[in-house]
Amino acid sequence: VQLVESGGGLVQPGGSLRLSCAASGFTFSRYIMRWYRQAPGKERELVAGITSAGGSTNYADSVKGRFTISRDNAKNTVYLQMNSLKPEDTAVYYCNAENPRPPWDDYWGQGTQVTVSS
Repeated sequence: VQLVESGGGLVQPGGSLRLSCAASGFTFSRYIMRWYRQAPGKERELVAGITSAGGSTNYADSVKGRFTISRDNAKNTVYLQMNSLKPEDTAVYYCNAENPRPPWDDYWGQGTQVTVSS
């Protein structure tokens, strides 16, 4: 099983980035997908989630209206479009896959750094 994030980097405040998470080794279309982030000295927090078929999404209040989560089950990939980035969005962003049915397994990617700074 692998979750490989990409698309992170350094961006100025107000800029945009699109993160991708490519999945392999499991039936991607059956899993809820989420993006989490962890800033230095802080706990990991949920950023956004999307159901297995993509019909429902949820977001942290801090990113609503700026971030959009989406998925392409044909490509086994989940995305996070991040607009109007702020310095407080600086963190390592992690992709997570959760099976909503037995055996309720879940997987994590290695993370990708996002730095918002002028």
